[in-house]
Amino acid sequence: MGSSQSALNFGAGPAKLPREVLQEVQGELLSYQNSGMSLMEMSHRSKEYAAINKSTQDTIRELLNVPDNYKIILIQGGGMGGFAAVAMNFLNRTGTADYAVTGTWSGKAAKEAEKYGTVNLVFPKADKPGSIPDQSTWTLNPNASYFYYCDNETVDGVEFPYIPETNGVPLVVDMSSNIMTRKFDVSKFGCIFGGAQKNIGPAGAVVVIVREDLLGNPMKICPSVFNFTQVAKENSVLNTPATFSVYVTEKVLRWIKLNGGVENMEKQSALKSGFLYDTIKNSNNFYSCPIDENCRSRINIPFRVGGPQGNEDLEAKFLEEAEKRFMYQLKGHRSVGGIRASLYNATTYDDVKLLVKFMKEFQELHQS
Repeated sequence: MGSSQSALNFGAGPAKLPREVLQEVQGELLSYQNSGMSLMEMSHRSKEYAAINKSTQDTIRELLNVPDNYKIILIQGGGMGGFAAVAMNFLNRTGTADYAVTGTWSGKAAKEAEKYGTVNLVFPKADKPGSIPDQSTWTLNPNASYFYYCDNETVDGVEFPYIPETNGVPLVVDMSSNIMTRKFDVSKFGCIFGGAQKNIGPAGAVVVIVREDLLGNPMKICPSVFNFTQVAKENSVLNTPATFSVYVTEKVLRWIKLNGGVENMEKQSALKSGFLYDTIKNSNNFYSCPIDENCRSRINIPFRVGGPQGNEDLEAKFLEEAEKRFMYQLKGHRSVGGIRASLYNATTYDDVKLLVKFMKEFQELHQS
């Protein structure tokens, strides 16, 4: 393998982090703020960590323009922990919830919620993900405790191009893989959550933005660490948080702010994904994307090599040749196959240019 500087990481998560942030972390690793101790060794109740905890919450509030009547909390457990936490915090309202299943992660979330109450699928689960049925065809329950959807399906490459209309039922959304990649109106949601390990930090921390009027009524069985009301009351230090993960996340959030905020991240996202989709579209079907054009993700782009069904031998060769050029983690999810390029905030337009250059050269060599 070449130097770490030359590696191009298109991994779906844990994902590429900004090099400037990693260098800053490296410089502070042994002695944080000249204390002689690593941040990893410090108490979560120290003044140093308290400042990081506050700055993380404040920067999220600023970057996403989060209204005052929302709490921002930091928990652990990843997205899958979030699936259970959402159900246990909100299902108590009516005992039932609406779920839009558009791919792998929303499917897992619905299955998790079924343990705690009644789940209504607002449209039948598709045999093969890749589309979002028109809203006019959905069957909504006006008495649902909440409506749940995954804004961007990391595995399947499906992204909602709009915020669903639920006629007053609180919206709960998993934004693990596209938070901080485009602007949106936080006030339209009851709860937004997402693991940090794709756009805003390393694995370990989960950001939850929750409207205050939805707090205060968790199920009795809800563990304290997943109880949003309790965690909010204790300012995200109910127990020992993932301090190092939050510390790095705070730095990534400041990096986003320094680099034009969410507005610029959205602009870059459109440029990067547009360039890659155009390359696929103009490849004369050598490359193909199986996702409906109206809901193709800007963030996780699955594609096949060697025709619409894909040629597994060619795809294996593609991955092998990509690694020779220090392009890593392009293999599609085991449940989907093919290739997947993930274009998170730390992935640059120049990274995508190098991928496109390789794709065109590969096509010239292998097109029959």
